[in-house]
Amino acid sequence: MKKYLFLLPLMVFSCFLMGQSVQVKMDPIIGDMLDQYTAVNQSQNTVSGWRVQILATTSRERLESVQQSFRYHYPNIPVDWEHSRPYYKLQAGAFRTKRDALRLKYILSREYEGLYLVRDDAIAKGELLNYY
Repeated sequence: MKKYLFLLPLMVFSCFLMGQSVQVKMDPIIGDMLDQYTAVNQSQNTVSGWRVQILATTSRERLESVQQSFRYHYPNIPVDWEHSRPYYKLQAGAFRTKRDALRLKYILSREYEGLYLVRDDAIAKGELLNYY
């Protein structure tokens, strides 16, 4: 009985807290700013993040060959290329943080040489990977 006696004040205190409510009064200008901030963030379809660049070449045939090989060995990792004259750049993954992209770089470095991380400011939200 003595060992349960210390629970009595805790039960009384929790009953007291359950009857309380908190109200926050906010300046209307601040409320409008928060609403505007939320609307802008919800309207954006892209985020900034990181990708692993596997290859940069002037040969489109080489790019397609490496891309097919990559898709065969890593079917769960999205890979795509972009063309910025005169180079074709093959990039894999889409990560929010540099640390996550470094994990993939480490895994791929066993098979590919010359990998490096690139910043991408136009990653679709649905494209982000949360593993590796």
